[in-house]
Amino acid sequence: MTIEVGTDTAKTRRELSVGGKTYAYYSLDAATEAGLGDFSKLPAALKVVLENILRFEDGGATVSTDDAKAFADWAAKGGKNPREIAYRPARVLMQDFTGVPAVVDLAAMRDGIVGLGGDAQKINPLNPVDLVIDHSVMIDEFGNPRAFQMNVDREYERNMERYQFLKWGQTAFQNFRVVPPGTGICHQVNLEYLAQTVWTDADQDGTEVAYPDTLVGTDSHTTMVNGAAVLGWGVGGIEAEAAMLGQPISMLIPEVVGFELTGQMVEGTTGTDLVLKVVEMLREKGVVGKFVEFYGAGLDTLPLADRATIANMAPEYGATCGFFPIDGETLRYLRTTGRDEDRIALVEAYAKANGMWRDADYAPVYTDTLHLDMGTIVPAISGPKRPQDYIALDRAAKAFGEYVKGVRSGEDASAKAEIRWEGEGGAPEPVDIPGDEGHHARGYINGGEADRAQMHDGSIVIASITSCTNTSNPYVMIGAGLVARKAREKGLNRKPWVKTSLAPGSQVVSAYLEAAELQEDLDAIGFNLVGYGCTTCIGNSGPLAPEISKCINDNDLIATSVLSGNRNFEGRISPDVRANYLASPPLVVAYALVGDMNVDITTEPLGQDQDGNDVFLKDIWPSQAEIAELVERTVTREAFQEKYADVFKGDEKWQAVDVPQQETYDWPPTSTYVQNPPYFQGMGPDAGEIEDVVGARVLAVLGDMITTDHISPAGSFKETSPAGQYLKERQVPVREFNSYGSRRGNHEVMMRGTFANIRIRNEMLDGVEGGYTLGPDGEQTSIYDAAMAWQEKGVPLVVFGGEQYGAGSSRDWAAKGTALLGVKAVIAESFERIHRSNLVGMGVIPFEFTGGDTRKSLGLTGQEEVTIKGLGDVKPLQEVEAQIKMADGSEKTITLKCRIDTAVEIDYIKNGGVLHYVLRNLAAPAVAAE
Repeated sequence: MTIEVGTDTAKTRRELSVGGKTYAYYSLDAATEAGLGDFSKLPAALKVVLENILRFEDGGATVSTDDAKAFADWAAKGGKNPREIAYRPARVLMQDFTGVPAVVDLAAMRDGIVGLGGDAQKINPLNPVDLVIDHSVMIDEFGNPRAFQMNVDREYERNMERYQFLKWGQTAFQNFRVVPPGTGICHQVNLEYLAQTVWTDADQDGTEVAYPDTLVGTDSHTTMVNGAAVLGWGVGGIEAEAAMLGQPISMLIPEVVGFELTGQMVEGTTGTDLVLKVVEMLREKGVVGKFVEFYGAGLDTLPLADRATIANMAPEYGATCGFFPIDGETLRYLRTTGRDEDRIALVEAYAKANGMWRDADYAPVYTDTLHLDMGTIVPAISGPKRPQDYIALDRAAKAFGEYVKGVRSGEDASAKAEIRWEGEGGAPEPVDIPGDEGHHARGYINGGEADRAQMHDGSIVIASITSCTNTSNPYVMIGAGLVARKAREKGLNRKPWVKTSLAPGSQVVSAYLEAAELQEDLDAIGFNLVGYGCTTCIGNSGPLAPEISKCINDNDLIATSVLSGNRNFEGRISPDVRANYLASPPLVVAYALVGDMNVDITTEPLGQDQDGNDVFLKDIWPSQAEIAELVERTVTREAFQEKYADVFKGDEKWQAVDVPQQETYDWPPTSTYVQNPPYFQGMGPDAGEIEDVVGARVLAVLGDMITTDHISPAGSFKETSPAGQYLKERQVPVREFNSYGSRRGNHEVMMRGTFANIRIRNEMLDGVEGGYTLGPDGEQTSIYDAAMAWQEKGVPLVVFGGEQYGAGSSRDWAAKGTALLGVKAVIAESFERIHRSNLVGMGVIPFEFTGGDTRKSLGLTGQEEVTIKGLGDVKPLQEVEAQIKMADGSEKTITLKCRIDTAVEIDYIKNGGVLHYVLRNLAAPAVAAE
């Protein structure tokens, strides 16, 4: 990247000498001296954004001084001044589920620009891009020493087409690196290796310029790196692609909510317990579209690993990011994780010189504040459907019972099915149920009476230590290993119906678990290494044993999972599991031992020891001193340096992936993983006007908290689904279906998977779950088939929703699929930030109800026709009228707020999407020359 120096902002440029080297930097003090305003009371997170404004030119002209002055006004006005600004992050982070479609789009844009008479080489990332392959490994094998290698082998078998495509992208595009499979989770690799906290680059004169490390990522948990004072958040793939290609991110100066932490964590609690409380508090506060910055004396005792856990969960509490300023703990972490000493010295010097250092006097202005005494934190879990559904651990069993009662609505909540274990006679032919060595179980469904074990509502069938959120934290990982050790010493083991797994976020985790001799203990109770990746947290939990799955489904059981992840939305973890709970890794181990959510593990025994004595949670829970001693001894700088020495090299399998060297991609016509998308086919050189929505029919009427998982699921799908039928028609066996997430490079699969979550409920239908609606003939059909039928008739579509529409992942396919189904507008009570932006980026207009109107108050049934006119000259956030023709022929006129938020988004909609806008701009010189 080349840094441009504008004449108006050059006066804010100063020099900084560190360790014998001199760097240029853009000084906020100098900006004050230049008369741009007093920035001393800005939160550190906003100072990072302001520095970005000072450093860059906007569209060839220098940044307006009014943009910089707006930040001073923000502080003077008590933390509010929603001025539109152009923000340019230093780099982009991707993972393979979201990265594959992004690279597909870039490859298609190369074809598109050639079609417009332009140069394919103009389609190249201008900023550094790192793509980490972490979302593809699936837990097929578990509970044995072979699990890791067998899962890796299956990963390559399933995904070779995708990996060939990504490796082609690495050779074809500049500024694009790929971290191979089996390395770790993108956010943990980012935190432990890629991030620098203060970045450096040469300007056009060759001068080294120091500036804050910033990024956007195509995964919502990009926010994790804010724990290391790196400002970053998740965006949709389409927005990230625009940023790669030099487009600024258009945003409003955000409000910043200060979250004061005081006190310190008490014995028996973990960083996970803290973050679950933080999520609950911030969701209740309401921080959507806002920055959250953490401050207070409590940070003095809060390790960066715990900070990263809190920052990671920003999408769960709804904020754009959760930022921690630079302080001594930041430097300690950078040193432990192997960063260069010169870099660490620069981070400290830069932060102190530019007012971004947190010390005892740090007291910025915030829009609003909250306070939490960490000494009040208690052990907790969260579930069964949302991360913000906080439950103190001593209430967990009771809360589950209440949930079951609600689900059953008067049915017998004790309904259960039985599985009998080895040693029984008179049963059907036994079938193996996976178990660890020496504890191999054989299952008989509804067999005889002897030695009977039961599966019932609340049986825990998945216990997974997974996800970037917690496996990046050595305190909870070492804690989990110690729980396993103490349980093993007392002769406890996981229950045989529990599918256990350990999927660390980086190879460093394995290094310190092995150094502490804890991996052997984890192995002994079934938590063998299954892979380095997201696994269960992203829905790649893999299949349950057939007998377990059959038992659950035949008896309509409410099976449960417990995972150390960040997401527990309906239908995400496993199609067989209805209730999902987030917990710390040590609690995941404990729940695997008891195997039942109905057990109050704070008071009831987890099992019996070798002598028949009850063993309680307190008997196997490690002290903070035990954990700290092992962390100090085994989490070393040398381990990080060794594991990241060849991070881009990969294993023999990756090195053997062979790809052609060519600047445009030769799309394989028979591929079911990668297809040339239709976005740019037949695109002309000029944008059009925004078209009115006239006579649109309703594709779906959806409720509150419809997540991007509901709209575009990531997990497995059945052969009876439209996506399954598509693959069957192409002779793909069911065993090779893989997942929606792995097939995001194929728009045909993803269109068919849009609104196809097995738990989504379309209120047009009565009590039906899954991706169904009414077609033009009035009969129930799949949403995909209905959309295609309406498209054939030339009829536009709309979707209605409730509050927080599009919550959850930064899943661009939730917007891409919506657009490809022919949806022109989504009308909801409120939108989550990323999905609203993604809809605009795909040319779909988001609208919000006003004046108290909702889908319910209007009595919408899905039989209506919707017309929204006056869009040709619509302005950002303008209110417009919509006419709704009801099923009985009557009409209602309502006012909607158009959620095209900024002027540049108007241009995106006019062009049909942000990528069309970028492509036309890049091709413009070639078109003009003709």
